[in-house]
Amino acid sequence: MGKERQRHLAERFLALHRGPKILMLPNVWDVVSARLFEIEGFPAVATASSAISATLGYPDGEHMRLDENLQVVRRIAECVSIPVSADIEACYAASPEGAAESARLTIEAGAVGINVEDGTGDPSAPLLDTSIQADKITAIRRMANSQGMPLVINARVDVFVVRDIPEAERLDLTLNRAKAYLRAGADCIFVPDMGALDPGLIQSLAEKIEAPLNIIASHKSPSLADLQSLGVARVTLGPRHQRVLLGLLRKMCREWRDEGTFHNLAADALSYAEVNGMFERESNH
Repeated sequence: MGKERQRHLAERFLALHRGPKILMLPNVWDVVSARLFEIEGFPAVATASSAISATLGYPDGEHMRLDENLQVVRRIAECVSIPVSADIEACYAASPEGAAESARLTIEAGAVGINVEDGTGDPSAPLLDTSIQADKITAIRRMANSQGMPLVINARVDVFVVRDIPEAERLDLTLNRAKAYLRAGADCIFVPDMGALDPGLIQSLAEKIEAPLNIIASHKSPSLADLQSLGVARVTLGPRHQRVLLGLLRKMCREWRDEGTFHNLAADALSYAEVNGMFERESNH
C-alpha cells in the first residue's frame, strides 16, 4: 500500500469518529470476514486480537506473536479498500520504545488505527500504571507523527473488566485514566465492560470524556440510535459475533453426530458464486 493512500485512509478513519453518524465498526479476524463487511457497506473494519488468536490456535492475551497477528492484519489491509484498525493488545512490549516499534510495524502492515489496552492479565496487578501507559501512547504518537501518519489511537481503559474494583470507584478511575491517555496523544477512548455499562453510565462516560467514546456491543446493548443519543461515537463487537458463528457450527456438528441430518447447512448460507465473487477483483490484479 502506498503511503499517500494509507494516509488518506487514516484521515478518513479519524473523520468517521466525529461524523454525524455513529461509527459501527465491525471486528474481523480474516480476509473473508473483512470483505463481507466491506461489501455490506461498512466504512471501516477493526481486527479483534482474541478472534485472530483463536483462528491461529492460541488463547487470548498476547500468546500469539506480534508478527503472526500482523500477518493477518497485512492480508486484510491488502484485500479491502476501507480503513483497517488493528488490535495490538498491550503492544507486545513493556517499554514506550517497544510499544512505538510495535505500532510502527502495524502501520507497515497497512493499518491506520490501533487498539492499545492497559489491562495486564495479572490478577495481582490487573491494570498497568497510568503513567507507564501514557508514556507508551506518547511514544506511539511521536513515532506516527514522525512518519506523517495520522494513526488513530484507540486507548482501551480496562477498569470495568476488572471484577475486584469497587463499583463506586470505577467511573472516576476510568475518567482519570482516559484524561491521561488523551493528554498523551490518544484519539478515542474504549471502555469495555463485564455487563456493567447501563445507559446512564454510558451517558456519563460520553459526557465526561472529552473525546470519542468506543463501547463494545452485546445482545443486551441499546440500539445504535439509542447509543448515539447517549453520546457514543464508536461501537465495536470484539469476538462476540465470531463466537455466535462457532455456536452455529457446533449446532451443525451435533445435528450431524446425533441426528444424521443436514438441515442447518441451508441456514442463511452464501452461495459458492457469492463467496468467490468477493475476491474476483483480487484475481484480476
